[in-house]
Amino acid sequence: MNPDFLIIGGGIIGLATAFRLAKEGAQVTVVERNIVGAESSWAGGGILFPLLPWQYAAAVTDLCDLGAARYPDWVASIQASSGLDAEYWNCGMLVLPPFDTDTAQIWCHQHQWRAEMLSARNYLPEMTDIDALWLPDVAQVRNPRLIKSLRGAVSALGVQLMERTSITALAGDTHHIQHLDTTNGKLLAGGYITCAGAWSQGVLSDFPPVKAIKPMRGQMLLFKSHPDLLKQVIYRQGIYLIPRMDGHILAGSTVEDVGFDKATLPDTRSALMDTAFELLPALRTAKLVQHWSGLRPGSPDNIPTIARHPDVDNLYINAGHFRYGVTMAPISADLIAEVILGKTPGMDMTAYQWNEPASVP
Repeated sequence: MNPDFLIIGGGIIGLATAFRLAKEGAQVTVVERNIVGAESSWAGGGILFPLLPWQYAAAVTDLCDLGAARYPDWVASIQASSGLDAEYWNCGMLVLPPFDTDTAQIWCHQHQWRAEMLSARNYLPEMTDIDALWLPDVAQVRNPRLIKSLRGAVSALGVQLMERTSITALAGDTHHIQHLDTTNGKLLAGGYITCAGAWSQGVLSDFPPVKAIKPMRGQMLLFKSHPDLLKQVIYRQGIYLIPRMDGHILAGSTVEDVGFDKATLPDTRSALMDTAFELLPALRTAKLVQHWSGLRPGSPDNIPTIARHPDVDNLYINAGHFRYGVTMAPISADLIAEVILGKTPGMDMTAYQWNEPASVP
């Protein structure tokens, strides 16, 4: 029997969409060109907050706010289905200057995020005595653990996962998709949902108009220390440190427009290490475990597309979340499911429609 929906892409957005639709009773198959969750979903840091949200458009921060608010219940539901811990942790985040403190505090107040200006030494004793913004309600999730938990949850709901299967063509006419041609044969479904992240543009090249989505490389380091070394996320000028419960600490990340090149560079490793040691000198004695990169789905102004194709009646997209796919996953999955199932979406969808191509910054 053919599934109700075929989801193209098995990252966090694809799995979250599958989880939502399967809970509605739909039969779902996820088609993934690699291994489920092995691309940017695995590679990211998992901070459930836009790094400096007062610099983003409302279309970004609205999704992030709603996604973060849904996370505790959403993760609990996933973990209940899978039996696997995603390591959701309300650890807080310390934002170090320079940044516009007045604008930051006004934004936090308007969006009901608790915020306090205090001395950075309260959390980083070796830091100079500077004022920093403390956000106690910022949470994180451990991306690889979340992917494992989501995989288990969708499998428990009967979702079929087809890995190492590439899409070679979306076969149909200008108004309806008939089937997918893949490296594992022809696949048919009632509806087709593109959640292919940085690869979405290629998948949809024959079905314009589509917003510009392209890969943006991010490199990151992983250190192993003891669990008490760092207890909160630290952010300064585009670089962050993220502690894990077991003592691992991530340092990242770059934003590089280099196409589908996933190379890791020694100069970048050195620059990230220098900044990490400056922020947390005790890291100098920690073991550097890994250096990797991932390809984010870059989109104009960081705004994803969550919509039905304006002309093709059974083609949908949930992609282009750039740096915040993990944060936006719960609300994005809910919204695309509501669109597909003919329900009234829980928010204004104007900003997320399938529009004419635009340049990616």
